[in-house]
Amino acid sequence: MWDVLARTRTAELALRSLSLAVAVTAACIVLGVLSAWLVTRSDLLGRRAFGVLLVLPLAVPSYVAGFTWISVAPQLTGFTGAFVVLTLVSYPYVLLPVAAALRTADPAVEEVARSLGRTGRQVFLSVTLRQIRPAALAGGLLVALYVLSDFGAVSLMRYEAFTLGIYTSYRATFDRTPAAILGLVLVVLAVALTIGERRARGVVALRGRRQPLTVPLGRARVPALAGTVALLVLTLGVPVVSLVWWLVAGTSTFEVSDLLVTTGNTVAVSAFGAVLTLLLALPVGVLAARHQGRLARGVELASFAGHALPGITVGLALVFFGIRFAPALYQTIPMLAFAYAVLFLPLAVGAVRTGVAHAPPVLEDVSRSLGHGRWRTTLRVTVPLSAPGILAGTALVFLTCAKELPATLLLRPTGVDTLATELWTRTEVAAYAAAAPYAAVLLVVAAIPAVVLDRFLRQDDSVR
Repeated sequence: MWDVLARTRTAELALRSLSLAVAVTAACIVLGVLSAWLVTRSDLLGRRAFGVLLVLPLAVPSYVAGFTWISVAPQLTGFTGAFVVLTLVSYPYVLLPVAAALRTADPAVEEVARSLGRTGRQVFLSVTLRQIRPAALAGGLLVALYVLSDFGAVSLMRYEAFTLGIYTSYRATFDRTPAAILGLVLVVLAVALTIGERRARGVVALRGRRQPLTVPLGRARVPALAGTVALLVLTLGVPVVSLVWWLVAGTSTFEVSDLLVTTGNTVAVSAFGAVLTLLLALPVGVLAARHQGRLARGVELASFAGHALPGITVGLALVFFGIRFAPALYQTIPMLAFAYAVLFLPLAVGAVRTGVAHAPPVLEDVSRSLGHGRWRTTLRVTVPLSAPGILAGTALVFLTCAKELPATLLLRPTGVDTLATELWTRTEVAAYAAAAPYAAVLLVVAAIPAVVLDRFLRQDDSVR
């Protein structure tokens, strides 16, 4: 272990990954804070529509964005390319919590600052930024962890970060120990970032009882509108136009049958992973919603452990486990589905807990008073009442499984390709026209469950 840690290459990988994470996080905090303020506090033209559109890049996988950008600008590689792509797909991680903090922060402090003669800029820098600092740092932590764990964008941009170094080490030799040690270093870096963010977060701003006043932009209204439109062009316009272009150019470079088989594989493994994750999340979510003891909190906290780990480290851990202890499960769909469950269990637990918390406990008491046991009551009363939340969590896990790349590359059965792995494989050899159909179908596969779920929830609300 010491031989691997003492290598110059290990230090270089750590420095490259940390420098990329710091640069992307700083850029995302700036973009996220400014865009959140514009759509929540300013009189920006069409701010409600922009509030929706600015969040959409979060649904675009980093390797899809990297594919579209590198196919348009092949010279955009290395650190610059990885920085641009990861910034454009990650800033909504900051925008969402900061926008929520701006909507609920107490406006009285800002009003007092204005009454004392402070200008709008001074109020923003000295008062507003302090109020939203915890939310901005929390979003920044998500960005930093996402950058550290990203594999698709850095591999396509040929930027040798830790994740790419781990995958290269895993594939280069029969000795997988160096890859495992590098994976542990990546985990240590993620834990260090988490601890640092908690110490720097500070005190959460107080909630206000009144809606904050809308700040007129004045002369800055046109530049703010132009900047917002430019951000949308970079985050959504370039990927969409590039994808359409390569779809038209690559109509004869792929087999429809191969695309259909790959799509079927993606749906099958993602559905398997979503169902397994839901089954594991149900008891945890019910326990967290109905009980407040240390055991409930500990179980819920433990379920979040896998989500803090990069996908490539979870994949490597299960590779070692499968080879040494469960060879019959190695490179099988159940093992891949279990990897998805480890990585995305918190998404389902949060949705189940929220759904169960909104279900009236009195109906469970009535069921028990009629002689039904706890588990029967849970299955016949609690789960049906929590169906919207449970379906939301299942759909979210399905979408995330369909986009997952590094663990899928390591654990998929031989001969079973998904849309994500096919896109990565074809883009790696610059076959952009052949990769475009897989990217387009991946976006469609991710969009259909979201649309169906949205319609279901709207119908459920109308019935209520």
